[in-house]
Amino acid sequence: MTGFTMTINGAAATGDGTFDVIDPATGEVFAQAPDSGRDHLDAAMNAAAEAYRHWKLDDKARRRTLLDAADVLESNTERLARLLTSEQGRPLPEARAEIGWATAWLRYYAGLELPREIVQDDRNGFAEVVRRPVGVVAAIVPWNLPIILAVWKFAPALLAGNTVVLKPSPFTPLATLAMGEMLREVFPPGVLNIVSGRDPLGAWMTAHPTPWKISFTGSVATGMKVAAAAAKDLKRVTLELGGNDPAIVLEDADPGRIAGDVFTGAFMNNGQNCMVIKRVYVHERRHAELVEALAERARTARVGSGFDDVQQGPIANRPQFDRVSELVTDAIAHGAVAAAGGRALDRPGYFFAPTILTGVADGIRIVDEEQFGPALPVIAYRDLDDVVDRANATPYGLTASVWTNDAARAANVASRLECGQVTVNAHGNGLRPDLPFGGHKQSGIGVTNGPWGLHRFTELQVLTGPARIA
Repeated sequence: MTGFTMTINGAAATGDGTFDVIDPATGEVFAQAPDSGRDHLDAAMNAAAEAYRHWKLDDKARRRTLLDAADVLESNTERLARLLTSEQGRPLPEARAEIGWATAWLRYYAGLELPREIVQDDRNGFAEVVRRPVGVVAAIVPWNLPIILAVWKFAPALLAGNTVVLKPSPFTPLATLAMGEMLREVFPPGVLNIVSGRDPLGAWMTAHPTPWKISFTGSVATGMKVAAAAAKDLKRVTLELGGNDPAIVLEDADPGRIAGDVFTGAFMNNGQNCMVIKRVYVHERRHAELVEALAERARTARVGSGFDDVQQGPIANRPQFDRVSELVTDAIAHGAVAAAGGRALDRPGYFFAPTILTGVADGIRIVDEEQFGPALPVIAYRDLDDVVDRANATPYGLTASVWTNDAARAANVASRLECGQVTVNAHGNGLRPDLPFGGHKQSGIGVTNGPWGLHRFTELQVLTGPARIA
C-alpha cells in the first residue's frame, strides 16, 4: 500500500524517503509512509507561522471549519477505520467508534465558547481579561489511539486561533496522513500540517524555534525529554503521560456482577490505553471469586485479526509485544500464577493471550510498572487504609476506580486517591469532551478536554482603559 503523502501548507508532500508500516496481525510490512526530513519540517513550521497571522482573526470561521472537518471525517469513517485496524490492530467496530469520537470532539469544540472576563466596568475605568492564542503548536501523537488523540490536540488548538504541525507515531501514520489529505480542502493552507517520520523527527519538532506550545502524549520517559527540550526556550507544554491505574474492589462488591465491567475496563483496546485498569486490588474475601470470573472472560475472549469477529486484536507493535511478554515472564518467575493466558499465541503477528495473574504483590514489575497490554495482575488485600496507601505508592497518578455498593465509602476512598480521575463502579467513564483529563505526579502536566483543555492553548492578556460609561 503506497501513495500516502504528508500535508504541508495545504498541499501533498513526499518525504526524503519512505519507511515501512507493519500490520500487527501478521507481523509483515503492508505499506510505506513518507519519511520527513528537516526541510519538510521547516516548511511545515513556516507554513503554520504564516497561516497563524490570518487564522487567529476570525472566530466564526474557525468554528465553521471545525464543523466541516467533523462532517468530512464522518463521511470517510470506513476508509479511516480500515486503515486504523490495518496499522494498529484494534477490531474494526472499535476503529469505527474512534472516528466517531473524533467527530464528536470536533463538534464539541466548534460550539465551546471562550468567554471574555470583565473584571471592571464602572465610572472609574474598564478592565478585562482575555485569552489569546499561543501561536504555532507542535502536536505529537502516540500509536494506541492515533485519530482521537490527534483531534484532542488540534481541535482546541485551532479553535483558540493557533495553527498546528502534527506528527503521528511511525507505528501508525497512515490513518492520520489520510485524515490530513481529507482535510486539505477544509482548512486554509498552513493551518493544519501533518508530517510523518521515524526518529529523530519528534526531537526536531520539540527543539524547533517556531512553535511556542508542545502537546505530547506518550511515555513518561519521552515526556521528560520533551519537557527538557521545551525548557531551553520556555515553550509551553501539555504532557499526557502514562498511568498505573488501580481498581480497588471493596468486600461488599459482588464479583459476579462487576467482573464484566472490570474486564472491559482493563482490556479495552487490548489494554493499550493510558487510563485502563493496570492492577486490581480486591479484598481477600472476594479475591478467588473475582480472579475466576475474570479468568473465565479472558479464556473465552475471541482473539484475532481486527477484521474478523473478535473482541481482542493483536498488540499494536513488536516492541510493545516484547515488553508485555517480558513482564508476564518476570511475574511468573517470581511466583505469579496465570489463571488465564500467560503466553503469546502460536500464530503470525503480535498476539498475546488475555492474561489474568494471581499470586502477585507490590514489588513485582507488572504491578509496579505500566504494562500497556493484555495482562492484568489481581492482588488480594485485607486493610482498606493500607490498600489506599499501596495504590498511591507510585510515581503515576492518572485514573483509578472504586467498586462497592456503599456510596459513602466510595466517595471517601475516591477522595484519598492521588490521580486525575476516579470513577465508581466503572472505569474510565469520565472520559468525555466536556471533562478535563490529565494526570497527577509523573502522569502529566496540564489537562486536555473541556474548557480547561482549551485554556492550555491560550495565553492571558489584560486590557484596561478609561471608563466606558458616563
